[in-house]
Amino acid sequence: MRFLVSKFIGYLIVCCSVIFISACTTAPKKTTPTVLPQAQIAKLKAMPMPNHLPIPVQGVRADRLTDTWGAARSQGRNHEGIDIMAPRGTKVFSTTDGVIASLKGNNLGGTVVWLVGPSGAWHYYAHLSGHRHGLKEGDFVKKGTLIGYVGNTGNARYTAPHLHYGLYLLGKGRGAVNPYPYLR
Repeated sequence: MRFLVSKFIGYLIVCCSVIFISACTTAPKKTTPTVLPQAQIAKLKAMPMPNHLPIPVQGVRADRLTDTWGAARSQGRNHEGIDIMAPRGTKVFSTTDGVIASLKGNNLGGTVVWLVGPSGAWHYYAHLSGHRHGLKEGDFVKKGTLIGYVGNTGNARYTAPHLHYGLYLLGKGRGAVNPYPYLR
């Protein structure tokens, strides 16, 4: 009997230790909101929107693009961008000079980059397998800067790897326009 009691107490100590350590290591981190460089954003807003943008996925030519704008999606949504197919891990570059406005992922896009560029247009890079090491909100990037890698995160987890590229003229997620004609 004494053996069973000591074994039970030992088991309780191990369980409590595991729970305590787990609670300590998974506590939510307090983060301060990123303050975007407003002077830089004001300069970008004063610049005209480019008529043409480079294809953001390494090695993809214009003749390989398919216009997927407006295609039906789940829950009555329409596709607000273009899907650019490429192998997982292919480099994704910024289509324009701009400020990294958000790296916060979401259910639809998974791992994403939101960039504010000329004329205040928001550029959306979604389904990334990851961000470039060291990339952070508030960074100013030049056109052609590596920002991430092709993947299939978010609601694309059962599809082939690709970059979803969206272009919004009225702010983050507002005023979507078809990016296909720009990527020529």
